[in-house]
Amino acid sequence: MAEELKNQNQINIELSEEIAEGEYANLAMIAHSSGEFVIDFIRLMPGLPKAKVKSRIVITPEHAKRLLAALADNIQKFENSFGEIKPANEAPSFPMNFGGTVGEA
Repeated sequence: MAEELKNQNQINIELSEEIAEGEYANLAMIAHSSGEFVIDFIRLMPGLPKAKVKSRIVITPEHAKRLLAALADNIQKFENSFGEIKPANEAPSFPMNFGGTVGEA
């Protein structure tokens, strides 16, 4: 009976080859409304005036909070294994405005 319940709670996740390759992004812009968070992952290349959104993820506020906790947990584990992640001396400045509350990562 316990094995049957365990199998019912399993999620089968499919990962296509295209998605498995991943997309490189070096900037994330975050906007939110009362019902969702929108995270745009952007690739900004030095010397080019245009940056391209490589992926947009839309999640609920509850999932945004879970993502924050999962990132914090993984960063702590990474730093325990490889040492502190030190911020770059020079942070880029991006004059972007999505017309709402915006955060940068």
